[in-house]
Amino acid sequence: VHVIHSEQNHGNKAVVSTQSTGMSKTHNKEYFYNTHTQESSWEHPGENASAQVRASHLLVKHKDSRRPASWREPNITRTKEEALDILNGYIKMINAGTPFSDLASEFSDCSSAKRGGDLGSFGRGQMQKPFEEATYALKINEMSGPVYTDSGIHVILRTA
Repeated sequence: VHVIHSEQNHGNKAVVSTQSTGMSKTHNKEYFYNTHTQESSWEHPGENASAQVRASHLLVKHKDSRRPASWREPNITRTKEEALDILNGYIKMINAGTPFSDLASEFSDCSSAKRGGDLGSFGRGQMQKPFEEATYALKINEMSGPVYTDSGIHVILRTA
């Protein structure tokens, strides 16, 4: 059994995990086991380092969104162009110093507004492809321009 030690920073504390490897008798393939979380994976822990990201977003829906309704408006009738104009206004406000979370809390058409737009951590394959690709392309604390998905138009702030 090969043991791998890795250290990751989570907030102010470092979490040390010990990985061991084993051979799957069923699949005749090496696997990795984290003794701290008691989870196993086919992927080497180093390959999985950036598997999770964390982001906040501000969503502006339009009449062609897959569900043109939100906690703010029961029936959204704005056009995609109007939604983009609104979102660009929010981006200007954020760039001028208005906190992202304040605007997301007040104006996002997503239920994550109650958390300042925070979506928590997620991995690949969990979000719509354009959203995922935009988030993974950002550096931590970097904000996207407009991102179009079936849900509407987003501005994304990668937070981890």
